[in-house]
Amino acid sequence: MLEASLIWRMNYQPEEIRWEHVAAEAETGKLYRSSFLDKQGRSVLVMRPRCQNSKSTRAQIKYLVYCMENAIFHLPPEQEQMVWLIDFHGFSMSNISLKTTKETARILQDHYPERLGLAILYNPPKFFEPFWKVVKPFLEPKTTSKVKFIYADDPNTKSYMESMFYVDKLESSFGGKNVAKFDIRIYAQRMKDDDAKRLASHNGESSTSTSTVTGGASTGSEHNHANTYSDSDDEKTKDVNEENMLAEAQKIATSDGGGTGARIEQ
Repeated sequence: MLEASLIWRMNYQPEEIRWEHVAAEAETGKLYRSSFLDKQGRSVLVMRPRCQNSKSTRAQIKYLVYCMENAIFHLPPEQEQMVWLIDFHGFSMSNISLKTTKETARILQDHYPERLGLAILYNPPKFFEPFWKVVKPFLEPKTTSKVKFIYADDPNTKSYMESMFYVDKLESSFGGKNVAKFDIRIYAQRMKDDDAKRLASHNGESSTSTSTVTGGASTGSEHNHANTYSDSDDEKTKDVNEENMLAEAQKIATSDGGGTGARIEQ
């Protein structure tokens, strides 16, 4: 796996991705690095599937990689993992993409192993369950063990979130007291500043020291993100498993008032 990851990094050059390459993907706030850390000092990536603004798997993965590199750059020296907070408010059937999710899982497990410390799925609707059942086999057991389904109306949720995050900094959509909303103008400037810092850091590192930043894989120096898939793949017909999954999800959504009336069994 290490050799394959080294080859991927040389070909994909994730450290060369800059804000201007992915800014269009970030406009809606569908994915961003939060300004706060969890109580263990881990970077926090916030995701809002309802804010998806692109149909290009290539562009979505490129932005994901950019966010991963940015989150890793901001980890303290003693910490190697990050947290994902996924807000399912407003999530609908149109937000389901098995292809993108499979590719996301592949990138994370093959090229960012052990970088995920915890993934909190906050208020996922019941109709998300068929999708989860299809995706789960593609994930390694150690990855699925880090996925936690959290519901705002669960009496244990408040204490759990307070044990993981500083409530005054945690966004209100996750039960915290921070009411600030995502502002693309402010975030864009943060990312541009981060790009400058990352570039300076990368240029000042030796080829051996870069492995610390990238989780055991060295980095390349060119800008080429073709990878092994193309946008044309997005237009391929859904396979039978995906069609069955979508049909089951639609059935749940129709019979359960939008699929929000029951919880997913983990």
